[in-house]
Amino acid sequence: MTFRFKFSAACFSILGAVALSASSMAAGVDDLGKSLTPLGAERAGNADNTIPEWDGGYTTVDPAYKKGGKRGDPFASDKPLFSITSKNMAQYAEKLSDGVKEMFKRYPDTYRMDIYQTRRTAAAPQWIYDNTAKNARSAKLVEGGGGLMPEGAYGGIPFPIPKNGDEAMWNHLLSWSGTSITRDARFYLITADGQQVMTTDGRAIQEMPYYFKDGSAQTFDGDYWMIRLLNVGPPIRAGEQAMDRANLNADKSQTHIYLAGQRRVRKVPNSCCDTPAPSSAGVMAYDELNVYKGRLTRFNWTLVGKKEVYIPYNTNKFFTADKPEDVLGKRHLNPDALRWEMHRVWVVEADLKSGERHQMVKSRYYLDEDTWQAVLADRWDASGQLAKTLWALPAVMPDIPALASVTSGFYDFTSGTWFVLDLFTGQPSQWGIVDRFKKSDFSPAVMAGQGVR
Repeated sequence: MTFRFKFSAACFSILGAVALSASSMAAGVDDLGKSLTPLGAERAGNADNTIPEWDGGYTTVDPAYKKGGKRGDPFASDKPLFSITSKNMAQYAEKLSDGVKEMFKRYPDTYRMDIYQTRRTAAAPQWIYDNTAKNARSAKLVEGGGGLMPEGAYGGIPFPIPKNGDEAMWNHLLSWSGTSITRDARFYLITADGQQVMTTDGRAIQEMPYYFKDGSAQTFDGDYWMIRLLNVGPPIRAGEQAMDRANLNADKSQTHIYLAGQRRVRKVPNSCCDTPAPSSAGVMAYDELNVYKGRLTRFNWTLVGKKEVYIPYNTNKFFTADKPEDVLGKRHLNPDALRWEMHRVWVVEADLKSGERHQMVKSRYYLDEDTWQAVLADRWDASGQLAKTLWALPAVMPDIPALASVTSGFYDFTSGTWFVLDLFTGQPSQWGIVDRFKKSDFSPAVMAGQGVR
């Protein structure tokens, strides 16, 4: 009985606050690019002007930026409008996620949110806008891989005017952040006593064939996201590799690992859901990578509606820090390094299907309306306790153009540990845009050839 009450109370608080969904959910395909942005967000600002009108996003490239190098903070001169602390949290409770509220309760003396002017910087190339408009008319959900998958979508947001939670989550999985990417990043586990443990020093190549400009829905083979990660450290893991190929049909998705000690490439039999992901040294579950990644099959997804929430946004300041110590605190990320803004988000809830198994039986996701990227999420375990809160840090990349969530992580309320995936601080580059890779670059054969300690 307690289990059900906790979830019902949580859902009631969200539903009571969602008053913005009507205008978006009543919109039609012809509103794209007019009252809606080309990707389906509300173009207008909000009633009290804390959210401005979308005017095309931010596409001004810094003249000092060199391709493949480090991007700066275009809003470095901005000052916080105010700060939310444990002392005034109640005043802003309606615009805070449950995970954020829990952080204030657990770390009242150190956790803080500096709120900045809202800047709607999301942008994409025109051809992605054009494809999104086509998708709005042709895309549909069909059965595949034990769940629902998009059909008739390509090269843009598949469902810019979503009708249900599955469509909204596919918008997140197929959101725009560039096509072919290289990145050098480190992963950190911070223990319950505040010790920083680097679990991965990795060099990765990443590609989204779904966004090949010369492709089409008719020629697309379904592999929408591919990554190959080589560990150069720490020494005990040097030479290890992990490779993921995510397919629209989950049954066709593949994950391989290379263990330097064995000198063998192995296919991971269950690269799904709450199985620990090798690319995170087993610290993060597969479906927690980048807030949510992979199969939608184990949950029932409900599109609750839209809400105004304070979320991390335009966090370029975080990436301009000189060293990890500047951004990693003892219990959480350094508040001085973060930027929070008021934005409208789509709220999507996931409930474990009858007969399925998962450590987290309920989750709530907050998808930025301008990009469809999940920026915050909360997860409850089988006892009804809030067990984890997940986050991502969207950064402005006008050279692409995109607003890309690159660094992500979670706070574990059960163990007191927390984890940071893809920390670029101190690295020479953050999110390097490169020419298209060869298809063989994402093959087990290449892993075997490069996996030398």
